[in-house]
Amino acid sequence: MDEKYAFALRKLALMGALDDYVSISSRELGEALEMSQQSASKRILELIDCGFIIRDLGTRRQRIKITTKGVEEMKKEYAEYRRIFERTDHLNIRGEVASGMGEGGYYICQDGYVKQFKQKLGFEPFQGTFNVRIYPEEIGKLDIIRSTSGVLIEGFTDKGRSFGNVIAYKAKIHNIECAIVVPERSHYVDILEIIAPCSMRRTLSLSDGDRIDVKVSL
Repeated sequence: MDEKYAFALRKLALMGALDDYVSISSRELGEALEMSQQSASKRILELIDCGFIIRDLGTRRQRIKITTKGVEEMKKEYAEYRRIFERTDHLNIRGEVASGMGEGGYYICQDGYVKQFKQKLGFEPFQGTFNVRIYPEEIGKLDIIRSTSGVLIEGFTDKGRSFGNVIAYKAKIHNIECAIVVPERSHYVDILEIIAPCSMRRTLSLSDGDRIDVKVSL
């Protein structure tokens, strides 16, 4: 994202536009951005064109709110700053072992996915996903992970059935190489589906409810 847009979004977020509409004139925004009213008006239009903000032209004053797209761009900026100041190339997420519905195992065993897992992740996954329920206080970290590019596992069609893209995020659990897998169009929930070259439960002697730390590469 262009720094001039990032700067404007930061100022708007500090004014409260992250959570709700804020009433602000072009002159007021110009003062916050240290530019003329005319330039601020132009910046607003640019942000609208980029899909970073939406504007409601009320009867008295315009109201501005940062869109979901704008928020996602800001999260990417945040993740980069975090890596700079914390000097880290990974993120630890805490949770507990949980049982899944079995659907993940069905999907990751499809040849179209398995071939790409071997090529792009360097291992053939054990048949079945290892599921981790994230602690509530850790869920915010998912936004940081989502802001990274991850590894694209391309979708395919097999016997008339379509399988969508999957994003894989490389990780480690007790020094075992693994990856979090997320359907590209899904929304994060509190369950991580993880693939690994072995059965995590058997290898690490884990049961439902056991605490686990997932070290995710950034």
